[in-house]
Amino acid sequence: MSAQDTILIVDDDEINRKVAALFLQRMGWQTGQAASAAEALEQMEKQAYACLLLDISMPGMSGIELCQQLRRDERWKGLRLVAYTAHAMSDEQAAILQAGFDAIITKPLSRDALEAALGRTAG
Repeated sequence: MSAQDTILIVDDDEINRKVAALFLQRMGWQTGQAASAAEALEQMEKQAYACLLLDISMPGMSGIELCQQLRRDERWKGLRLVAYTAHAMSDEQAAILQAGFDAIITKPLSRDALEAALGRTAG
C-alpha cells in the first residue's frame, strides 16, 4: 500500500466506514479504517496516509480535537484532513474549517463530494 494512495476512514459507525471505503476503493484508493481517534493515532504510527476522512461526532476524542492535535504535530504537516459529518449548518462548517480541516463532506456521502474534497483521484 502506497501512502499517497491510501486514506484512513475514521468513524465510530461501522456502516459509515464501509460505505466510505466502498466509494473510495471504486475511485482507486486503498483504505484503512479506525473506529475512534485513538485507534486512528495508533494506525498512523504504523503506516503513512495521504488523507484522513474524519467523522466529527465520535465518543472520546472528536474529529475536531483529532484534527487540531494532528495540525500541531510536524509529522502530519502535509496530511490532508477531510471532515465527514452530518453537521451541515454554515456556522458549524465555518468552525470545522477553522479547526484546520482542508475540506468538509456532509453525509450521506457521494462520489462527487469525495472527488471534490480529495482534489484528485488515486494514482
